[in-house]
Amino acid sequence: MSASASGLAAAAALPDAVVSGHDPLAERPRRRGGVVVTIILSVVALFWISPLLLLVTTGLRPLSDFVAHGPLSWPTEWTWDNFRQAWGIGKFADTYRNSATLLLVKVPLGVLISALLAFALAKLNMRFRRTVMFAVFLGLTIPIYITIVPVFIMLRSAGLTDNIFGLVGPYLAFGIPLETLILQSFFRQIPDSIIESARIDGASEWRIFFTLVLPLSLPALITVAILDAVATWNEFLFALIILSSDTNKTIPVGLLSFQGQFSNNNTGLAAGILIAVVPILIAYALLQRWIVGGLTAGAEKG
Repeated sequence: MSASASGLAAAAALPDAVVSGHDPLAERPRRRGGVVVTIILSVVALFWISPLLLLVTTGLRPLSDFVAHGPLSWPTEWTWDNFRQAWGIGKFADTYRNSATLLLVKVPLGVLISALLAFALAKLNMRFRRTVMFAVFLGLTIPIYITIVPVFIMLRSAGLTDNIFGLVGPYLAFGIPLETLILQSFFRQIPDSIIESARIDGASEWRIFFTLVLPLSLPALITVAILDAVATWNEFLFALIILSSDTNKTIPVGLLSFQGQFSNNNTGLAAGILIAVVPILIAYALLQRWIVGGLTAGAEKG
């Protein structure tokens, strides 16, 4: 029997799965490894979300039940009174209004300025572009703590202390560098041929930006807006230094009201924290695919 005939006979004797390259025995370790990884990730996820679960159960139980059974026990009673009391103590009617007003003013303005700057750096032939880019991104390296005193002095000279609109300038200064970095990396993926075609047709740079670049960059714009909104909603240090009256405080500063009045009322404090973070949790739950998609879109080839 020839060598080729022997090879054919040997191949015929092998199982069809091996001949086709599909070996069930080779898949068993993969499946077992996949199960192990799933179990490990499930345990890590449960451990990661446990503080939130503990916060929810604490906010929904009476203080007497919390003291009697401890924080790690399952509640024997449920109540909404903690939220009603926390809403009044934390003055959330005022702090929610102030935070929402600041959000509606700062976020669209910050995204627009960042988009204009990113478009100029990515698509326009401008002089000293590298110098401007370096100056903008240098803002990412400046700690917020070393700017507290000069910012406060400037705002006091302008009469903008204890005014939520006085926070817009500092928030823009620290938010624009990161937003510009994200949008610039995305704008670079837009083909230059599309923009050149619009210029040949007589479109101005402003029209190209608003009618062509912005619609094509919607995922990145939404991502930047979400990240900026979360950062604005949670910012504490500048709001603490600039705002003094209770009627002008934002939500993070308003939570300080619980420090004395809820020093021993852990259930009321937990309810106040939940009231403060619920909008952020809802935003992340509904818009997480935009956040991930917008951050990765700029890394893909167009």
